[in-house]
Amino acid sequence: MLADDHPFVLLGMKALFGAEEGMEVVGEAMNVSHLLSELESKSCDVLVTDFAMPEAGLDAHDGLRLIRKVRQDWPLVNIVVLTSVSNIAILRSILNAGAIGLVDKAEPIELVMAAVRHAQVGRRYVSASFVTALAEARGEIAFSPEEPRLSPREIEVVRLFAKGRSITEIAKELNRDVRTISRQKRDAMNKLGVRNDPGLFAFVRAQGLG
Repeated sequence: MLADDHPFVLLGMKALFGAEEGMEVVGEAMNVSHLLSELESKSCDVLVTDFAMPEAGLDAHDGLRLIRKVRQDWPLVNIVVLTSVSNIAILRSILNAGAIGLVDKAEPIELVMAAVRHAQVGRRYVSASFVTALAEARGEIAFSPEEPRLSPREIEVVRLFAKGRSITEIAKELNRDVRTISRQKRDAMNKLGVRNDPGLFAFVRAQGLG
């Protein structure tokens, strides 16, 4: 289910998911009251919603209250939040309120797909830009119990990479094939939901792996 008060964002997401095999957009809304009505009448596995959808007469339904209400009334629905907010306290609050995905609206819309894929299997996804901001503020990101953890070998590779070692140097130090090290690094990044090296460095700092 999709919710955003900007029609072009809603249209873009609908086209994105409509073209994806195995996915179906069962409902869409442009305001809070419509979203709640859709949730009451239709079932969905994942809700992708804008964090702030201004609506006359519904000031009480701020983004955090909306997330908490969905978690309370529809506990089986995993929530992915889209936002341009950069305030660290609000980002933490969104995650603490029960969102499993947190996507920066400044990033390509295709990344929403990655967040939804994670949400489908109960895994958290946070945009690399937000991970970096949270890490710099010494924020902590709590993983859902269902999320697969890094294997001991993946942790070993990630720690060494975060210390500035190259893939070749890590392979030599651990006495493993370069291709194996490269695969383990890639698998770790996929599990963590980061898409580039700066994001991986930030996640290592945030999770205390370095």
